[in-house]
Amino acid sequence: MTESTYQALKDRHRAEREAWNNENLSLRIHRSLSWLGRAEQLQQEDGSDDPDTRFILTWIAFNAAYASDIKSHAGESEREQFIDFIKDLHSIDTKRRLHDLIWTSFSGVIRTLLDNRYLFEGFWRHHRGDRDGYGVIRDWQEPFERANIAARRALEQQDTVEVLSIALSRVYMLRNQIVHGGATWNSAKNRQQVRDGAALMGRLVPAMLQIMMDRPAHYWPAASFPVVGD
Repeated sequence: MTESTYQALKDRHRAEREAWNNENLSLRIHRSLSWLGRAEQLQQEDGSDDPDTRFILTWIAFNAAYASDIKSHAGESEREQFIDFIKDLHSIDTKRRLHDLIWTSFSGVIRTLLDNRYLFEGFWRHHRGDRDGYGVIRDWQEPFERANIAARRALEQQDTVEVLSIALSRVYMLRNQIVHGGATWNSAKNRQQVRDGAALMGRLVPAMLQIMMDRPAHYWPAASFPVVGD
């Protein structure tokens, strides 16, 4: 996120929201921007790079943009929710914002994320000692290679939805690791994936918000928690 990204999006939201007549969309944009703004402000305050915090803040901004009432998605995982959201966004993205983001700016970062075994769920299942139906500890290397063959095929075909869905699924593993206390702040063990994750989310979320504001008449469901009380 560049220095002007938050303010430009905030200004656009203020200028256009009255004409939208869409409280669901406006609330999502407002909440998401508040977290993006804090990520930007944090960098400005001390001038240091804190990718762990930037990643957490931008993931919350991502959640604010896509998440809906839990009851309306009974039986659907969080990962399935955000992948469905990406598919929906791509279907209305007439300005090809997601396509340009992936193929102009982030194809290299996404390749790095896909090649990182520490972002593959099967790797951690193996190290937890998860066993298959025969009592054998599950292998991670063969499933990892199969998954990456599919990912490379999607990259070759420039399948924006599939590539972004796979990349976000990998980054979701990093999100779980950090948010659930499975990592140390500023740890030397995970610097590359945290930097890559923060970079991707810092550019993806503003692109998502632009697409949403491009299409205010689209159906945007109610946010997870409505504004209630004083």
